[in-house]
Amino acid sequence: MGCSAFGHRNIPVERCAFLVERAHVGGRKIHAQRPTPNAQRTTHNAQRTTHNAQRSSPDAVDFKPLITLLAIVNPLAIVPFFIHYTQGFSRKQRQRTVLISSISAFAVIATCALIGLQILEFFSISLASFQVGGGMLLLTSALSMLNARPAEAKATEQEVSDASSRTSIAVVPLTIPLLTGPASMSTVVIYADQAKTFLQHAALVGYGVVVALATALCFALAEPIARGLGQTGINVMTRLMGLILAALAVEVMANGLIKLFPALAG
Repeated sequence: MGCSAFGHRNIPVERCAFLVERAHVGGRKIHAQRPTPNAQRTTHNAQRTTHNAQRSSPDAVDFKPLITLLAIVNPLAIVPFFIHYTQGFSRKQRQRTVLISSISAFAVIATCALIGLQILEFFSISLASFQVGGGMLLLTSALSMLNARPAEAKATEQEVSDASSRTSIAVVPLTIPLLTGPASMSTVVIYADQAKTFLQHAALVGYGVVVALATALCFALAEPIARGLGQTGINVMTRLMGLILAALAVEVMANGLIKLFPALAG
């Protein structure tokens, strides 16, 4: 008895069954080698997810700490204070004041970035509590800036009178508390905890260099800046920085509250 599956009636049934099975297996292999549209989309999504994961890797440098520090320090807002405190200074004394205040600002930021967390551990303060407290301090500073006042606390009369008797007022009150006060220090410590790699810690210290350079530039050009912008221009810049700082302060407080009360993450 023959088989007509391949157009020949004289092929034995056993041979015909073998050929049919072989044809089906070959068809399945060809079908398996040809990717379906769903498989292609899945592969594309997997590649895009891998690419996004590589972009958001722990080695990525975050510029948010730099924006926050520049908004808090805001050397433009301190220019009128610099002019006031350096009245009667010679050009050499003014240049020395600019140099010392810039180096001091960098030293404060670098110290907080390197050993700020160890100080918190020494006093048994959790980072979540520090984030909430630091965020409230940032928000208070932002509200002051929205009223065209410097972010950090103003120097007291005692500090001003004490500084007036010194050759240089670069450290007190210009650097501390006008430039780098509690708000700046708490910000650096909070972002130091988020830094997971050596590159991110180095970037945080490098941001201190950027702040120091910005301070030196603003103080060195204090009189041209004051003439060009005027008090109105400086107030506008201060309010703009305050608005940015307020948004960042809310984000810092929210992260701390979620750590303290995980139910808020809902």
